[in-house]
Amino acid sequence: MKTEFSLAQLADPDIKEADRILRACVHCGFCTATCPTYVLLGDELDSPRGRIYLIKQMLEKDEKPTAEVVKHIDRCLSCLACMTTCPSGVHYMHLVDQARVRIARDYKRPLVERGLRKVLAWVLPRPDLFRYSMWLARLGRPFAALLPASKPGSVTPTLFSRIKAMLALAPGRLPPPGPVPGSVFPAQGELRGRVALLQGCAQQVLAPRINQAAINLLTRHGIEVVLAKDEQCCGALTHHMGDDHDALSRARANVTAWRREAEQGGLDAILVTTSGCGTVVKDYGYMLREDRDYAAPAAQISAMTKDISEYLAGIELKPSNQNGEVKVAYHAACSLQHGQKITAAPKELLSKNGFVVKDVPESHLCCGSAGTYNILQPELAGRLRDRKVANIASVEPDVIAAGNIGCMVQIAGGTSVPVVHTIELLDWATGGPRPALN
Repeated sequence: MKTEFSLAQLADPDIKEADRILRACVHCGFCTATCPTYVLLGDELDSPRGRIYLIKQMLEKDEKPTAEVVKHIDRCLSCLACMTTCPSGVHYMHLVDQARVRIARDYKRPLVERGLRKVLAWVLPRPDLFRYSMWLARLGRPFAALLPASKPGSVTPTLFSRIKAMLALAPGRLPPPGPVPGSVFPAQGELRGRVALLQGCAQQVLAPRINQAAINLLTRHGIEVVLAKDEQCCGALTHHMGDDHDALSRARANVTAWRREAEQGGLDAILVTTSGCGTVVKDYGYMLREDRDYAAPAAQISAMTKDISEYLAGIELKPSNQNGEVKVAYHAACSLQHGQKITAAPKELLSKNGFVVKDVPESHLCCGSAGTYNILQPELAGRLRDRKVANIASVEPDVIAAGNIGCMVQIAGGTSVPVVHTIELLDWATGGPRPALN
């Protein structure tokens, strides 16, 4: 794709990177076939190729984002299926993230929407506040049915539809909090390694059992696990909302916390059980590339970061106690299969440990969770969830496994089939407790 940035514009490192990404695009349109919003809506501007044109025009002409541009960028899930499909290696993730920063800086959203986004950005990365908000949401759920419904066929979100979506996502009960930051879990038997485990934000409120299963499995296999003190939210949520000031601040804090832990006790890896977080932490090196003090340390941290399935693939696990009776539908989270290019490891681990693994049709399409997408774009998210649940149902599983808490909550909202994390099944197979399989 031809670009026409001025030399003055290209002096900006972000514009220079955008120019490189745009020039890689050859207009082939392969991305449209795997883009969830294009599949649903059939609008070229709701495809990666269409959004690339909108972003190109906005950046080249240094224009303020229009309401039309914002609408189509907001509808992007950042599922990154387009990057998996693209034959030219267009790094759409970095381009759309840059567009979101520009929108957050230069576009004034309606007052109510600004307020909602600020609340989400303030509450979700703070586990204590998030836990409190979930208690409030439980009180409000009985009144959700009284809120006005969206117009039939509408994909334009209203405040009421967003409130209803938030209330619907609140769990019926909250588990007790998990272990506190600074906790160390010694290895059982001979020490084979030492890792830091990302504690997460929403996950430690909604499902602390996930990290507990990871801790149980790792320590059972000789791996010491530490929860780093002073660790913060990974920054993914605010990063994808265009607030890079907050996201980069959190990234720096985490780089500092993990480096300190590595220097004091040594670390073989930083493990993540929420693939949406892992994709961003693995990108810290890029995000902080222009920071003189943090560029090199951030690159080191990114190189050390692994998804839990990625790490376990290199460890010989204890013999499984499963005998092939449990049929598992494996849901490939977008952030794992498209963002981190990890596709085989989770399925191979489950299969080798005695589970019957079933591939889900249209596995490349997003379930509609995508961070805060299922709140900010509830109509589109609901359609994607229903499509995903129908595809899962077609393989008639006993249980659904996924590697991302957002996907787990989203899918569970549309099915009675139990939804668990991959690590919970692997923990069970190697001597841990049985997950809640109904």
